[in-house]
Amino acid sequence: SHREKASLIGFFLVATMLSALRTTRVAATRLASATGVGGARRSMGTAQSFHIDTPDNTVETRFDFTEENYKRVDAILSKYPANYRQSGIIPLLDLAQRQNGGWLPVAAMDKVAQIVGAAPSRVYEVASFYTMFNRTKVGKYFIQLCGTTPCMICGSEDIKQTITDH
Repeated sequence: SHREKASLIGFFLVATMLSALRTTRVAATRLASATGVGGARRSMGTAQSFHIDTPDNTVETRFDFTEENYKRVDAILSKYPANYRQSGIIPLLDLAQRQNGGWLPVAAMDKVAQIVGAAPSRVYEVASFYTMFNRTKVGKYFIQLCGTTPCMICGSEDIKQTITDH
């Protein structure tokens, strides 16, 4: 039917756009890594490949959970068998983000990695994959708006324009 064809065309259009975006990101990342954009060369798999230093967020910045949050850490990890401590990465990142005012500095991700016995790069991957984790400071009100094709069809661009105009 016409609707099915339109859906397939939409799907292939989105897939093509995502592929182009991924290719562009990979090229930009490689260029930044090779040229040292941002003041320092980036090496993949380290903290430098997942963020750009700011005065309050460097690999030397210190972070530790509060005594109260360490009790929460123990409660979270008690839900998992000893050999599956890495399963606690997401709830521990959430706890660290809440303690740190709504964003995750590299030091907090390193602390989570240390607690669960994972390589820091594994924790960085999780934090960079999920949009619920903010790796830079956010304002008092943090608004996210879906920009996918289905949301655009339902009027997300009008909502975005209304927010922008307000």
